[in-house]
Amino acid sequence: MNESYLDYYMDTDGNVSKRSLAQTIRIKIFAGTKFIFDRLLAVLGLIIASPLMLIIAVAIKLDSKGDILFKQVRTGKKGVPFTMYKFRTMVQSNDVHDFKKADEHTRVGKILRKTSLDELPQLISIATGKMSFIGPRPWITDYYDNMNEEQRHRNDVRPGLTGLAQAMGRNNLTIFDKIGYDLEYIRNYSLKQDIKIVFLTIKAVFSAEGAEAGKQLIQNELEELKQYNNK
Repeated sequence: MNESYLDYYMDTDGNVSKRSLAQTIRIKIFAGTKFIFDRLLAVLGLIIASPLMLIIAVAIKLDSKGDILFKQVRTGKKGVPFTMYKFRTMVQSNDVHDFKKADEHTRVGKILRKTSLDELPQLISIATGKMSFIGPRPWITDYYDNMNEEQRHRNDVRPGLTGLAQAMGRNNLTIFDKIGYDLEYIRNYSLKQDIKIVFLTIKAVFSAEGAEAGKQLIQNELEELKQYNNK
C-alpha cells in the first residue's frame, strides 16, 4: 500500500480500503488544520512552560552529572528518522542499548517519568513539524526495522506526544495491541478522535499505570516482532 493514508487506510488484518471522496476531503482539511495548529500551540506551549522547564533543567543539573536533555533517534512520518528530545531521567552512565543492566533513574528522573514532565522538550519537535500532539508514539528505529509492511503503516502520519495506544493502556498493552490501536487511529483520523484521546490521556497520566517502558520491555517487544515477522 503505497497510496496516501488520506485516500486509503489499512486495518489490523492488512486489508486495504479506499475512503469515499467526502471522507478524503474531510481528512485533508483536518490534516492541514491540525498541522498548523500543532505548530502554533507548540510554540505557545514552549513560551508558557519555559519557567517550569528552566526549573526542571536546574533540578536535573543539581541532582546528577550529565546533559539536561536526552536525545535519541526515533522513526517519524513515512519511516523518516528524526532526533527526539526529552529531559534526562537516567544517570549519566546508563546505556540504553545495554539490555543486561536495568535502567537506573535519578531522583529527579523518577518524578519526571511519573508525571510525564520529561516529555516537555518534545514540544520542540512539534514546533518544527517533526511531531504532532496526537499520533502514534515515536519509537526507536529498531521497531520500524523489524516491522512488516502492514505494521509500518502506523507511521503514515506524524508521531505524537500521545496517541490512542497511550490512552488505551500505554505499556500495559502488547506490542501488537499498540500497533493495532495506531492503525485504528489512522483509520478513524478525525478531530473527534483526537479530542477523545486528550481526555483519555489525562486520565492515564493521573493513574500512572503502564507509564514505565524500560529496556527489558523494549527488548521483549522487539523479540516478539522478530519472531512474528519471521514466521
